[in-house]
Amino acid sequence: MSRHNNNLPDNLPQLQNLIKRDPDSYKEEFEQQYRHFLNNLEIFQLNPSDENKALYELVMFIAQVAQCYPNECMQFPQHLVDLLKNHSTNLDPSMRNCFVKGLILLRNKNLLPALDLLELFFQLLRCPDKKLRTFLETHIINDIKNMNAKQKDMKLNSTLQNFMFSMLKDSNPKAAKMSVDIMIELYKKNIWNDAKTVNVIANVGCFSKVTKVLVASLKFFLGHEIDESDSESDADIDLKSAIMTNRVNKKTKKRKKQLDQVKRAVVKASKKKKKAPSFNFSAIHLIHNPQGMAEGLLKQLHSTNERFEVKMMHLDVISRLIGIHELFVFAFYPYITRFLQPHQRLVTRILQFAAQASHELVPGEIIEPILKTIANNFITERNSSDVMAVGLNSVREICTRCPLAMSEDLLRDLAMYKQYKEKSVMMAARSLIVLYREQLPALLHKKDRGRPTEAQAERKIKEYGEIIAHDTVPGAEALLKESKTIDIKTDESETEKEDGSDGDDWVDVSQSEGDGSDIEDVEGEDSDDEGSDENDDNVKDNKENENEPNETEKTDISSQEDVKAKNMKFLNTKEAAQEIALTKIFTDEDFKKIDAANIKKTITNSRKRPLESDKTDFVKLENIEMIYKKRKHDKESRLETVKAGRTDRKEFGYKDGRKNENCSKTNREKQKRKNYLMMRHKARGKAKKSFKEKQQKMRKHLIHMKKMK
Repeated sequence: MSRHNNNLPDNLPQLQNLIKRDPDSYKEEFEQQYRHFLNNLEIFQLNPSDENKALYELVMFIAQVAQCYPNECMQFPQHLVDLLKNHSTNLDPSMRNCFVKGLILLRNKNLLPALDLLELFFQLLRCPDKKLRTFLETHIINDIKNMNAKQKDMKLNSTLQNFMFSMLKDSNPKAAKMSVDIMIELYKKNIWNDAKTVNVIANVGCFSKVTKVLVASLKFFLGHEIDESDSESDADIDLKSAIMTNRVNKKTKKRKKQLDQVKRAVVKASKKKKKAPSFNFSAIHLIHNPQGMAEGLLKQLHSTNERFEVKMMHLDVISRLIGIHELFVFAFYPYITRFLQPHQRLVTRILQFAAQASHELVPGEIIEPILKTIANNFITERNSSDVMAVGLNSVREICTRCPLAMSEDLLRDLAMYKQYKEKSVMMAARSLIVLYREQLPALLHKKDRGRPTEAQAERKIKEYGEIIAHDTVPGAEALLKESKTIDIKTDESETEKEDGSDGDDWVDVSQSEGDGSDIEDVEGEDSDDEGSDENDDNVKDNKENENEPNETEKTDISSQEDVKAKNMKFLNTKEAAQEIALTKIFTDEDFKKIDAANIKKTITNSRKRPLESDKTDFVKLENIEMIYKKRKHDKESRLETVKAGRTDRKEFGYKDGRKNENCSKTNREKQKRKNYLMMRHKARGKAKKSFKEKQQKMRKHLIHMKKMK
């Protein structure tokens, strides 16, 4: 037993295990190791650039068991912090990582405050160690995430946020970049997803002089996902190499398992590629001063010397701010007009930004120069059909959001391309015509307005700045077919208060069956007392007569129902639909019926499908680059069309040209059916021989003739 105890100081992992089981029994051994740590620490401080393995092991040992002896280890975190503060750049990389890991272990055991550790870690960013910076960033994110796992500590979060915001303004570019990356990652993880974080990134990050901080902040508002294409291409290469390796090498269970893993990774990457792109617009909606931010970004864009991609990010963010918050930044439109040339790099993106920055509150004369520039530079016959189609599509997207920007002369000129020889231009022009049939048909020529529909008759042409407020769900009239016989039996109190209807389909507004007997009773109450006694006797006699069976009432039931129906008042369709919208909770089936009814109103003989003019916050680049050409089908659909075209045709293959099927064939026809090995020598003889082959054949022939002699 004593021998075992003597070996304990040299076997730190075993001592660590024993201390965690029984701390009190091994307190002396721990104190001995702690004194050993202090001695090694003094030696290490004399030359901190050298590696000390003994100190490395002691630091990790004490960090693992520090929670067992809190009083003895009270100064241990401070020793590590002082080492990192005083010798952060001079330390050996392995020793620096050791001290950082020891502090993280102490933080995970709540032996060190989070804010103190954050301040130290941001000071360590000055070290030329990229792996250390990545490790620190991951720890900070996970630490804040774990602190808010069960319940959000608002006080602690506020303190940490203030520290992060101060580091975002730090002169050290690495600290500022790490700060914005941490805030963005915590926002994506729904931990710091409040308006405070968003507005700090908007006001500080988007106007930072550090390019990396500026780009990261702009990408945050654009919602870009980074390096997706690289990972997917690597997966494709790995799959090809894995399949080739498995095909050539020996088949083993290990190789089969590796191939299955690669296949699963490729399937996952393909699903991620097919997934619709997600755009994080909630951050843009949380900005407190979007007008000031848009004007500041535009001013920064005029004076910046950054590369072209960064300028494109500026334009994208400004256009989204203008479109989502309906801002007035009139200087943006002349600036973007300079780039509207077909040879301009990424011109479709710039056209997309022009469409995003359009909304109904912008005066038409502000956006009209953009439309004229697009028409002059893109929609001319000196350009290719694809350029013309892109120009028409961009005009359509701009006019979808600001219909009043189009002038009558320009619209009629563009509408003339509806009969252009190229299909892409023709379809783009027709889509513009269809848009103005719905929005402002008066601007079109009479022959382009099309047949009027119910939707056009119901649509109200809006003036500049006008807002139409609906008092019911549009298209709710479609639900009236199921509720034609809604009968509301109004109470006496309701009929005394209101003479009108309740809002349902049928309302009883008839008087009582006595034909004015109620009014006579009221007049009888105002008469003198003597008359009232006589009236009371008459009422009793009438009640006795009513209780007696009446044969005429039994035989004339149908006639009474007709009289009652004549006394019912039918409400108009609009009021009935409004009443249903106020009193009924619509289900998914109800909304499907409403949508079907609205689509039916837009259908005419000339247009088989409704106009897709739903405005969204983001303009899809596909709508501008949408060029109508012959659509590609998959292999199965192509084969179906091929087989459908062969129904009335004879089968392909060799056609026998003989008039009599029983007669013999020619030698050439017989050769086609012979075995190739039988005819190979003849096929070889037809090929042209080289001079060397002729020499060899002649030599063989002469040798053969010589032997024959």
